Amino acid sequence: MKEKLVHRLVQHVFKELKAQNIVTFKEKEDRVFQRACEILMREYQRETDLDHEVNRMMDDLERQNPGQFQRYKMFPLLKKKLAKDKGIVL
Repeated sequence: MKEKLVHRLVQHVFKELKAQNIVTFKEKEDRVFQRACEILMREYQRETDLDHEVNRMMDDLERQNPGQFQRYKMFPLLKKKLAKDKGIVL
């Protein structure tokens, strides 16, 4: 995910939260904005890393069980389990 896209996403969320008077900031808004962008980028990277790990595991499983393996069924199950083990919210 590109930084520009993350900024636009966070701007949109902030705009909606402020329009509905759901949030007030105790810190300067630009500081909160930067922190939100950092968190979003970090969490996106964690999920990307998780996807890579799941794909590597699936490659190994596929080599061990040629012709008997359905990636499209196994990927979400394995990803969900690993995410839970690693404390990643999907």
